[in-house]
Amino acid sequence: MTEPLRVLLADDQTLVRTGFRLILRADGIDVVAEATNGNEAVEAARRTRPDVILMDVRMPEMDGLEATRRILTGGSDAPRVIILTTFDLDRYVYAALSAGASGFLLKDVTPEQLTAAVRTVRTGDALLAPAITRRLVKRFARQGGDISSLHRDLASLTPRELEVMGLLARGLSNAELAAHLHLAEATVKTHVARILAKLGLRDRAQAVIVAYETGLVSVGEHETPRHQAEQR
Repeated sequence: MTEPLRVLLADDQTLVRTGFRLILRADGIDVVAEATNGNEAVEAARRTRPDVILMDVRMPEMDGLEATRRILTGGSDAPRVIILTTFDLDRYVYAALSAGASGFLLKDVTPEQLTAAVRTVRTGDALLAPAITRRLVKRFARQGGDISSLHRDLASLTPRELEVMGLLARGLSNAELAAHLHLAEATVKTHVARILAKLGLRDRAQAVIVAYETGLVSVGEHETPRHQAEQR
Protein backbone atom coordinates (compact mmCIF):
# COMPACT_ATOMS: atom_id res chain seq x y z
CA MET A 1 0.00 0.00 0.00
CA THR A 2 2.25 2.76 -1.28
CA GLU A 3 -0.50 5.23 -2.18
CA PRO A 4 -1.38 7.92 0.40
CA LEU A 5 -3.98 6.84 2.94
CA ARG A 6 -7.27 8.66 2.27
CA VAL A 7 -9.60 9.50 5.17
CA LEU A 8 -13.11 10.94 5.45
CA LEU A 9 -14.00 12.76 8.69
CA ALA A 10 -17.66 12.63 9.75
CA ASP A 11 -18.47 14.60 12.92
CA ASP A 12 -20.87 17.43 13.63
CA GLN A 13 -18.36 19.20 15.91
CA THR A 14 -16.11 21.57 13.99
CA LEU A 15 -13.38 21.51 16.63
CA VAL A 16 -13.19 17.70 16.53
CA ARG A 17 -12.89 17.65 12.75
CA THR A 18 -10.31 20.43 12.75
CA GLY A 19 -8.17 18.76 15.38
CA PHE A 20 -8.30 15.36 13.72
CA ARG A 21 -7.56 16.88 10.31
CA LEU A 22 -4.44 18.62 11.58
CA ILE A 23 -3.23 15.45 13.32
CA LEU A 24 -3.79 13.22 10.31
CA ARG A 25 -2.27 15.57 7.77
CA ALA A 26 0.80 16.13 9.97
CA ASP A 27 1.37 12.38 9.75
CA GLY A 28 1.05 12.30 5.97
CA ILE A 29 -2.54 11.05 5.87
CA ASP A 30 -4.80 12.72 3.30
CA VAL A 31 -8.17 14.01 4.54
CA VAL A 32 -10.22 13.91 1.34
CA ALA A 33 -13.56 15.15 2.71
CA GLU A 34 -15.47 16.15 5.82
CA ALA A 35 -19.12 15.64 6.76
CA THR A 36 -21.31 17.13 9.49
CA ASN A 37 -24.08 14.52 9.41
CA GLY A 38 -24.76 11.00 8.21
CA ASN A 39 -26.29 12.04 4.90
CA GLU A 40 -23.20 14.04 4.03
CA ALA A 41 -20.99 11.13 5.10
CA VAL A 42 -22.75 8.69 2.78
CA GLU A 43 -22.55 11.10 -0.15
CA ALA A 44 -18.91 11.99 0.53
CA ALA A 45 -17.95 8.31 0.80
CA ARG A 46 -19.50 7.58 -2.59
CA ARG A 47 -17.89 10.63 -4.15
CA THR A 48 -14.37 10.43 -2.75
CA ARG A 49 -13.97 6.65 -2.08
CA PRO A 50 -11.78 6.99 1.04
CA ASP A 51 -9.79 4.14 2.55
CA VAL A 52 -10.96 4.85 6.09
CA ILE A 53 -13.85 6.82 7.60
CA LEU A 54 -13.79 8.28 11.10
CA MET A 55 -17.50 8.27 11.93
CA ASP A 56 -19.17 9.99 14.87
CA VAL A 57 -22.13 8.06 16.30
CA ARG A 58 -24.42 10.93 17.24
CA MET A 59 -24.99 13.30 14.32
CA PRO A 60 -28.06 15.18 13.06
CA GLU A 61 -30.30 14.09 10.16
CA MET A 62 -28.77 10.60 10.00
CA ASP A 63 -26.69 9.08 12.78
CA GLY A 64 -23.36 7.36 12.30
CA LEU A 65 -24.83 3.88 12.69
CA GLU A 66 -27.21 4.22 9.77
CA ALA A 67 -24.54 5.96 7.71
CA THR A 68 -22.16 3.06 8.42
CA ARG A 69 -24.78 0.52 7.31
CA ARG A 70 -25.40 2.34 4.05
CA ILE A 71 -21.74 2.86 3.25
CA LEU A 72 -20.76 -0.74 3.96
CA THR A 73 -23.40 -2.15 1.65
CA GLY A 74 -21.18 -0.97 -1.19
CA GLY A 75 -19.39 -4.30 -1.54
CA SER A 76 -15.90 -5.61 -0.87
CA ASP A 77 -14.25 -2.35 -1.88
CA ALA A 78 -16.16 -0.36 0.75
CA PRO A 79 -13.99 1.72 3.11
CA ARG A 80 -13.09 0.74 6.66
CA VAL A 81 -15.07 2.57 9.32
CA ILE A 82 -13.83 3.59 12.77
CA ILE A 83 -16.59 4.72 15.11
CA LEU A 84 -15.93 7.80 17.25
CA THR A 85 -17.63 8.03 20.63
CA THR A 86 -17.30 9.65 24.04
CA PHE A 87 -18.45 6.45 25.76
CA ASP A 88 -16.70 3.10 25.35
CA LEU A 89 -19.89 1.19 26.25
CA ASP A 90 -22.27 3.09 24.00
CA ARG A 91 -24.83 0.60 22.64
CA TYR A 92 -24.48 2.23 19.22
CA VAL A 93 -20.84 1.17 19.13
CA TYR A 94 -21.83 -2.49 19.45
CA ALA A 95 -24.46 -2.15 16.75
CA ALA A 96 -21.96 -0.39 14.48
CA LEU A 97 -19.42 -3.19 14.95
CA SER A 98 -22.14 -5.68 14.10
CA ALA A 99 -22.91 -3.66 10.97
CA GLY A 100 -19.31 -3.96 9.82
CA ALA A 101 -17.34 -1.16 11.45
CA SER A 102 -13.71 -2.12 12.04
CA GLY A 103 -13.43 -0.69 15.54
CA PHE A 104 -13.97 2.37 17.66
CA LEU A 105 -12.04 5.17 19.33
CA LEU A 106 -12.82 7.51 22.17
CA LYS A 107 -12.70 11.15 21.12
CA ASP A 108 -9.99 11.94 23.66
CA VAL A 109 -7.59 9.66 21.77
CA THR A 110 -3.96 10.79 21.55
CA PRO A 111 -2.53 11.89 18.18
CA GLU A 112 -0.33 8.78 18.08
CA GLN A 113 -3.28 6.49 18.81
CA LEU A 114 -5.40 8.19 16.15
CA THR A 115 -2.91 7.82 13.32
CA ALA A 116 -1.99 4.28 14.38
CA ALA A 117 -5.67 3.30 14.42
CA VAL A 118 -6.29 4.61 10.91
CA ARG A 119 -3.28 2.74 9.57
CA THR A 120 -4.25 -0.44 11.43
CA VAL A 121 -7.76 -0.76 10.03
CA ARG A 122 -6.60 0.08 6.53
CA THR A 123 -4.69 -3.21 6.50
CA GLY A 124 -7.82 -5.13 7.52
CA ASP A 125 -7.05 -5.56 11.22
CA ALA A 126 -9.65 -4.91 13.88
CA LEU A 127 -9.38 -2.07 16.35
CA LEU A 128 -10.82 -3.69 19.47
CA ALA A 129 -9.45 -3.89 22.98
CA PRO A 130 -10.34 -7.38 24.27
CA ALA A 131 -11.49 -6.14 27.69
CA ILE A 132 -13.81 -3.53 26.17
CA THR A 133 -15.14 -6.05 23.66
CA ARG A 134 -16.07 -8.45 26.47
CA ARG A 135 -17.93 -5.68 28.27
CA LEU A 136 -19.76 -4.68 25.11
CA VAL A 137 -20.83 -8.24 24.39
CA LYS A 138 -21.84 -8.93 27.99
CA ARG A 139 -24.08 -5.89 27.95
CA PHE A 140 -25.62 -6.14 24.50
CA ALA A 141 -25.24 -9.68 23.11
CA ARG A 142 -28.38 -11.61 22.15
CA GLN A 143 -30.70 -8.66 22.61
CA GLY A 144 -32.06 -9.02 19.09
CA GLY A 145 -32.51 -6.18 16.63
CA ASP A 146 -29.51 -5.09 14.61
CA ILE A 147 -27.26 -7.97 15.65
CA SER A 148 -29.50 -10.81 14.42
CA SER A 149 -27.68 -11.02 11.08
CA LEU A 150 -24.54 -12.16 12.90
CA HIS A 151 -25.97 -15.52 14.04
CA ARG A 152 -24.10 -17.53 11.44
CA ASP A 153 -23.60 -21.27 11.14
CA LEU A 154 -20.04 -22.16 12.12
CA ALA A 155 -20.32 -25.69 10.70
CA SER A 156 -18.35 -24.62 7.61
CA LEU A 157 -15.24 -24.05 9.74
CA THR A 158 -12.65 -26.76 10.32
CA PRO A 159 -11.62 -27.65 13.91
CA ARG A 160 -8.42 -25.64 13.45
CA GLU A 161 -10.37 -22.63 12.13
CA LEU A 162 -12.72 -22.83 15.12
CA GLU A 163 -9.70 -22.84 17.39
CA VAL A 164 -8.19 -19.84 15.62
CA MET A 165 -11.49 -17.95 15.74
CA GLY A 166 -11.90 -18.62 19.45
CA LEU A 167 -8.43 -17.33 20.21
CA LEU A 168 -8.88 -14.39 17.87
CA ALA A 169 -11.99 -13.42 19.83
CA ARG A 170 -9.91 -13.32 23.00
CA GLY A 171 -7.79 -10.59 21.43
CA LEU A 172 -4.74 -12.48 20.21
CA SER A 173 -2.82 -10.93 17.32
CA ASN A 174 -1.56 -13.00 14.40
CA ALA A 175 1.88 -13.21 16.00
CA GLU A 176 0.39 -14.31 19.32
CA LEU A 177 -1.82 -16.86 17.57
CA ALA A 178 1.19 -18.25 15.75
CA ALA A 179 3.15 -18.62 18.98
CA HIS A 180 0.21 -20.15 20.85
CA LEU A 181 -0.59 -22.68 18.11
CA HIS A 182 3.04 -23.32 17.10
CA LEU A 183 2.31 -22.27 13.52
CA ALA A 184 3.94 -19.91 11.06
CA GLU A 185 2.39 -16.44 11.08
CA ALA A 186 1.65 -16.81 7.35
CA THR A 187 -0.36 -19.95 8.13
CA VAL A 188 -2.34 -18.09 10.78
CA LYS A 189 -3.10 -15.31 8.30
CA THR A 190 -4.39 -17.94 5.87
CA HIS A 191 -6.66 -19.42 8.55
CA VAL A 192 -8.03 -15.98 9.44
CA ALA A 193 -8.65 -15.14 5.78
CA ARG A 194 -10.54 -18.41 5.28
CA ILE A 195 -12.65 -17.81 8.37
CA LEU A 196 -13.66 -14.38 7.13
CA ALA A 197 -14.43 -15.71 3.64
CA LYS A 198 -16.49 -18.68 4.84
CA LEU A 199 -18.58 -16.58 7.21
CA GLY A 200 -18.91 -13.61 4.87
CA LEU A 201 -17.26 -11.20 7.32
CA ARG A 202 -15.42 -8.00 6.47
CA ASP A 203 -12.69 -8.19 9.08
CA ARG A 204 -11.57 -9.42 12.49
CA ALA A 205 -13.94 -7.06 14.31
CA GLN A 206 -16.98 -8.87 12.96
CA ALA A 207 -15.32 -12.23 13.63
CA VAL A 208 -14.96 -11.29 17.30
CA ILE A 209 -18.63 -10.33 17.55
CA VAL A 210 -19.74 -13.53 15.78
CA ALA A 211 -17.61 -15.66 18.11
CA TYR A 212 -19.51 -14.28 21.09
CA GLU A 213 -22.91 -14.16 19.40
CA THR A 214 -22.77 -17.83 18.39
CA GLY A 215 -21.48 -18.97 21.75
CA LEU A 216 -18.10 -20.11 20.42
CA VAL A 217 -16.64 -17.93 23.16
CA SER A 218 -18.53 -17.12 26.34
CA VAL A 219 -18.28 -13.89 28.25
CA GLY A 220 -16.15 -14.27 31.35
CA GLU A 221 -12.91 -13.42 33.05
CA HIS A 222 -11.00 -16.05 31.06
CA GLU A 223 -12.84 -17.24 27.97
CA THR A 224 -12.28 -20.74 26.60
CA PRO A 225 -13.42 -21.54 23.07
CA ARG A 226 -16.45 -23.80 23.37
CA HIS A 227 -15.14 -26.60 21.20
CA GLN A 228 -12.00 -26.83 23.35
CA ALA A 229 -14.02 -27.01 26.54
CA GLU A 230 -16.15 -29.82 25.07
CA GLN A 231 -13.03 -31.83 24.27
CA ARG A 232 -11.77 -31.76 27.86
